[in-house]
Amino acid sequence: MRSTQVVTDAFDRIRDLVNRTVADLTSEQLADQLGKGVNSIGWLVWHLTRVQDDHVADVAGTEQRWVAGGWADRFALPFDRAATGYGHRPEEVSAVRGLSADLLVAYHDDVHDHTVSYVSGLTDADLDRIVDTSWDPPVTLGVRLVSVVADDLQHVGQAAFLRGILGARAG
Repeated sequence: MRSTQVVTDAFDRIRDLVNRTVADLTSEQLADQLGKGVNSIGWLVWHLTRVQDDHVADVAGTEQRWVAGGWADRFALPFDRAATGYGHRPEEVSAVRGLSADLLVAYHDDVHDHTVSYVSGLTDADLDRIVDTSWDPPVTLGVRLVSVVADDLQHVGQAAFLRGILGARAG
């Protein structure tokens, strides 16, 4: 197995987890914050997808699906189009509401398809390319992709945990 196949498998797993985590949830459940300042499932999935979209588009030299795919207009969130959720304050997290599970999954699937298309065309040697010199040591493409995978897995895990809590509260 090539290293890019391992990365593709990781992104496939994230997509599957996103789909399972939001399946059949209502707009209200997606926006539910279990307490003051707690991220909602909808915000977490939107954020992890925005970060993947932003970071992969950057290293691929392509336009983000958020804009190119018309997702910014469909979501109609009260943020700048460049917002990814990084650094969002509690009131901004609360503004991510009125979303459907289908919309979140469709956007994530579009970003996933773009990601996998890009990654599947890479060679192992491509992963050594420096993509960010603002860090010491500079960040390679491989490190950036692993960073996105790690961030996405953390956030989808948080969303799945919240889904479990919602189920226990309803049960």
